[in-house]
Amino acid sequence: MKSQDFTTSITVDASPQQVFDAVNNVRGWWSENIEGSTSVLNSEFAYHYRDVHRCRIKITEMQPNTRVVWHVLDNDFNFIEDKTEWVNTHIIFDIHEKEGKTELTFTHQGLVPEGECYEVCHDAWTHYIQDSLKSLITTGQGKATPKEDFTASDHQKENTDTKSIYHRLLITVPVEKVYEAITTREGLAGWWTPDTEAKAEIGSILRFGFDPDYFKNMEVVDLKPYSLVKWRCIKGFEDWVGTTLTFELEPHKKGCILLFHHDGWKSYNSEFASCSFDWALFFRSLKSLCETGKGFPYPEFDKIN
Repeated sequence: MKSQDFTTSITVDASPQQVFDAVNNVRGWWSENIEGSTSVLNSEFAYHYRDVHRCRIKITEMQPNTRVVWHVLDNDFNFIEDKTEWVNTHIIFDIHEKEGKTELTFTHQGLVPEGECYEVCHDAWTHYIQDSLKSLITTGQGKATPKEDFTASDHQKENTDTKSIYHRLLITVPVEKVYEAITTREGLAGWWTPDTEAKAEIGSILRFGFDPDYFKNMEVVDLKPYSLVKWRCIKGFEDWVGTTLTFELEPHKKGCILLFHHDGWKSYNSEFASCSFDWALFFRSLKSLCETGKGFPYPEFDKIN
């Protein structure tokens, strides 16, 4: 029995031409790290995501307001054994009117369950089509991976005289989904504390309440979708104030590796030890939220079976 190619569909209150134009605005919904034309028949464009994924794509079919087909010419993954897994697959966008709206059916022909990258590619494509492309069509703003900045380091070197808490874990969903869970109010409320006020903007102040008399305030100091989030604590326990909290995300063939470090502690004291243990419990909650849809935020975080 032939394996089923990956496919997903969206229906939007927009014209076929609007959907067609959005599909061809690849930098608006997939990635700003693209070189070459994405809207001319027989043209080729190159895509890259850090050193994790690179591919070269040719547009082989373009029927205005109806159909777009890409052919993957070259491909390289750094997280699976068969680095060329996408080569000679086809990425297809079918557009048609349906009951006064427009339906887009996306198919990655050749992306099948037997493939090494199927799970992570399945979830990543779902995000980019169901969330980012749909948002581009309906609001004019997609959620594409931003342009990479090679002129600056992702994070500054921390003071070597201070102490750091480290945690590393595998979450079996793509980096895009984990990033949403650590940057949006809904995500943070789902695994850390329901009393959350948050906005994914550099310079914004996040507020996290843990009981009527205690809360923590964090300043967002760095955001790089979908790879880096960094906060600075500006209000909380005395030992927390001035510390920085960094979430680094890296794609993995089974999903996402999260490396977390809480830097700037002055000493290995009882609060440091307690905080390290609590972070481990909260990251179990984050992992559960991302993988099952249900986290265990405060005050239930320490009651996970």
